Amino acid sequence: MAFLTHFYAVLFYVAAFVLISGLAVKVVRYVRTPAPLKIPTTPAPTSRSGVALRMTREVVLFESLFRGNKWTWIFGWIFHFGLFLVTLRHLRYFIEPVWAPIALVQPFGIYGGIAMVIGLIGLWARRFLVDRVRYISSTSDHLMLALLVLIGTSGLLMKFVFHTDVVAIKSFFLGLYALDPEPLPADPLLLLHLLLVALLMIVFPYSKLLHAPGLFFSPTRNQVDDPRERRHLAPWARELEQQAPAASSDPRG
Repeated sequence: MAFLTHFYAVLFYVAAFVLISGLAVKVVRYVRTPAPLKIPTTPAPTSRSGVALRMTREVVLFESLFRGNKWTWIFGWIFHFGLFLVTLRHLRYFIEPVWAPIALVQPFGIYGGIAMVIGLIGLWARRFLVDRVRYISSTSDHLMLALLVLIGTSGLLMKFVFHTDVVAIKSFFLGLYALDPEPLPADPLLLLHLLLVALLMIVFPYSKLLHAPGLFFSPTRNQVDDPRERRHLAPWARELEQQAPAASSDPRG
């Protein structure tokens, strides 16, 4: 029991470090990546408030995916909304006392877990049934979907079939904050579920799942469509333009 507790404590410390540091490195790289061209996907908003509204519709409703493929949009939205509810439900394991909104969402989080798995199965099926999608699907795509399905399925099994001590689980995670984790239940399904979650945290910053934060840095979505009214100049290009007059006035040049 002590070995399992310490093993999973170290595992989640490492997973949290890799997740946070990996995301930070990726976001910094996104920020520093130049966008030399004005390339918003039309029809595009002509004001910053319009861009904010467009990004909100993209994040909440998956607007561009809806226009591209209705079946992919259905299963993708079901999965992401289910994942959102599941995430809110699981917050109860990390806070004490539990906030009122988190307590209210608990019953809906159960249905969110079911919706999450259904959406994943639909997204996975299209990689086998749609020829053009099957052609571009790689092994990593299937492995990532398998990982997410296993996480969702194991969680549902613990809820409806193989019950575990949720109080002990919460004590374990709250103990991680104080570097003094409480004993973790030795339920095989729980240990598998936590192992898969930690694995997801580790691979997330280096997988295609990074489209979540990457969306906010996409120039086709976050740019204002005003090339006639305002010249678009990337920061690095502005620096070169400012250096050009100084170089031309240098007598040695």
